[in-house]
Amino acid sequence: MIETPYLLFLGDAPDRLAAKVAQGIRDWRPENAVGQYRMQGCEADLGLPDLDLAAAKAAGAKTLVIGVANRGGVISPAWKKILVAALEEGFDLASGLHNLLRDEPDLAGVAQATGRALHDVRVPEVKYPIADGKRRSGKRCLAVGTDCSVGKMYTALAMDREMQARGLKSTFRATGQTGILITGDGVPLDAVVADFMAGAVEWLTPDNDPDHWDLIEGQGSLFHVSYSGVTMALIHGGQPDALILSHEPTRPHMRGLPDYQLPTLEVLRDTSLALARVANPACQVVGISVNTAALSEDEALECLSGIEARMGLPTVDPFRQGAGRLVDALAAM
Repeated sequence: MIETPYLLFLGDAPDRLAAKVAQGIRDWRPENAVGQYRMQGCEADLGLPDLDLAAAKAAGAKTLVIGVANRGGVISPAWKKILVAALEEGFDLASGLHNLLRDEPDLAGVAQATGRALHDVRVPEVKYPIADGKRRSGKRCLAVGTDCSVGKMYTALAMDREMQARGLKSTFRATGQTGILITGDGVPLDAVVADFMAGAVEWLTPDNDPDHWDLIEGQGSLFHVSYSGVTMALIHGGQPDALILSHEPTRPHMRGLPDYQLPTLEVLRDTSLALARVANPACQVVGISVNTAALSEDEALECLSGIEARMGLPTVDPFRQGAGRLVDALAAM
């Protein structure tokens, strides 16, 4: 088990989105976030106290969590001095990067010498099956996006919170590093061997009560050439009964791909639904989740109302406004 509370390491993140792991923990498990550690030049700020290692230790932090999600999931050499110092200060380290803490000789050596733990959460720990496509009891909902990092995880978490508050049966199913660090369980899907990804999603969302909903954490985008494979595995392995379209309206281009434009919501709807119906012919698109964090209140309301009028589906920012209307849409199925 990863010991809490955390000091969230933002490193030299160039923007807030690059620190989305830390942001997710701060938003969904604020009781576990003692403060943030930012290196010189860091452009991300979670609004938490800026603490050095000694101050964070005095505040009760037990684990330094690498809260950065960079392209390729690598441990930057520029971070090493701080990570080593954290171990020597008495912190455990936790990371969801592809580049594993345990595979770094300097970190592994210091951890062994100091008796500290290295937690790599992006490591599959189960021998997952190959998907068989058999229908499972219970219901499943998946958020699919026009791009990566548009709020798919927030959508599922907000819907699960709303359903729990109503006394409905639901479970948030984490499929990425941030979701796993928030909930303590899940499948690090993009670290699973490709042939077994859809089977891992089937394993994660087993038979359940007929009125139980699995809210599956979405990943990537069918339209993002770097990360479309993991989205495809979620769509077929999850066999969703309901799809939520997720969108960030201020993006000038796909995240990390300046030569690629975001698809329209209409194209996302039609493409995702056609692919989802390969595994579940009854699948429906039931709502739209829009990440309006970059918009003012008036701008957000205008954006949401415009999309809803155009698409004919309940459209909300579930983190800003609550997920009630999206849950209502599931209940109406």
